[in-house]
Amino acid sequence: MGDKSFPPPQPFNVSVDMPNQAGSKWYDDDGRLKRTGSVWTASAHIITAVIGSGVLSLAWAVAQLGWIAGPAVMFLFSIVTYYTSTLLSACYRTGDSVNGKRNYTYMDAVRSNLGGAKVKICGYVQYLNLLGVAIGYTIASSISMMAVKRSNCFHKTGGKDPCHMNANPYMIAFGIAEIIFSQIQDFEKLWWLSILAAVMSFTYSTIGLGLGIAKVAESGKIRGSFTGITIGTVTETQKIWRSFQALGDIAFAYSYSIILIEIQDTIKSPPSEAKTMKKATLISVAVTTFFYMLCGCFGYAAFGDMSPGNLLTGFGFYNPYWLPDIANVAIVVHLVGAYQVYCQPLFAFIEKTAAQRYPDSDFITKEIKIPIPGLKSSYNLNLFRLVFRTVFVIFTTVISMLLPFFNDIVGLLGALGFWPLTVYFPVEMYIAQKKIPKWSTRWLCLQILSAACLIITIAAAAGSIAGVITDLKTVKPFQSTY
Repeated sequence: MGDKSFPPPQPFNVSVDMPNQAGSKWYDDDGRLKRTGSVWTASAHIITAVIGSGVLSLAWAVAQLGWIAGPAVMFLFSIVTYYTSTLLSACYRTGDSVNGKRNYTYMDAVRSNLGGAKVKICGYVQYLNLLGVAIGYTIASSISMMAVKRSNCFHKTGGKDPCHMNANPYMIAFGIAEIIFSQIQDFEKLWWLSILAAVMSFTYSTIGLGLGIAKVAESGKIRGSFTGITIGTVTETQKIWRSFQALGDIAFAYSYSIILIEIQDTIKSPPSEAKTMKKATLISVAVTTFFYMLCGCFGYAAFGDMSPGNLLTGFGFYNPYWLPDIANVAIVVHLVGAYQVYCQPLFAFIEKTAAQRYPDSDFITKEIKIPIPGLKSSYNLNLFRLVFRTVFVIFTTVISMLLPFFNDIVGLLGALGFWPLTVYFPVEMYIAQKKIPKWSTRWLCLQILSAACLIITIAAAAGSIAGVITDLKTVKPFQSTY
């Protein structure tokens, strides 16, 4: 009966195993519709998440640490991130890596491998971090939109007008765009936005890199020193706090572990999802590290001690002025996609929890089909999804207007998310899954790695908090001007 070229419609939030459908044409072994993700779509999701606004603060981070420690710390973070990501991807299935029970979210993986109070702790840290990323991206997008506006204003007035402007209208505009895109139902349907965002991230990273090279070539000298920003430009205390904050900025630039399991859940098998994810992680981390090294180092070479917190705004009114404009527009487009990639796991968690708690509520579970003119398909409108996601975007926009400190917020987010989500939980889950004996050489090495990363996280958080306290003395809420 009917057209057999389409799979049967999937009910809202199928979360139970349905073995009777295992191995069928349309369904995976857990009764969900066949996953279609590949190493390339997973890489696009990761690159969208990783080469985010974090790349813009890397020149500033290298400037605090200097020519030796800056690149070394970046390389170290890339190695740690890649290694712990492979540990985490091995925990997507519990038990057997090919046929074991799937864990759909980071919290599911923690529940299967560790259980107890650690599940709640992981949930609080992960979802608070995702909330923080949404705030950070809202701030970053407004800075880029204003950079375009100021650049054009400066050229119109010939430099006579300082072109100061309020960030709030730009944050609100970004929020409106996110309200629309947040109605995309789930991760699987975001692949096109991720690929577009990944292309945009390469666009602005390449322009930032090109402008850095041009500035070095123009001046004919490489700025900066082996030990970073000089005492005199900043005080000794500021030098220490800024160096710590730089660690947080670099950590933020590599933070995507919080959505790794969710990305892995989009991948088709065979081969095993862990194998595909390992490849995608290697490709993504290698590509991003290459870009980060170039952007961070050429930015520092161009500006030296005066390296700006946001690389592209540092070029100011460079001629041709439309080149930084293109880069800043690319940032905004990228951040629209990256915001969604990070927020979808949070949306899914809240909506799944609400549906389980109130299964008989039409407001929460009912899908209203709205035909799309010109297309055979229809859009599934869920009232709870519409209201919750809209309120969430409004909330992150208001918080961004209260705390518009891009660099310090980035450092703080990187610090708070790095150790627990990128290192501690992947290490502990891997030890539990592989039953690594306590006090064995491998167990000790993993614990030393975790302890070292904890120390880095504490230092980075302290530096960023000091920066936020300093900012609060000069910026009034809802009155941020640039």
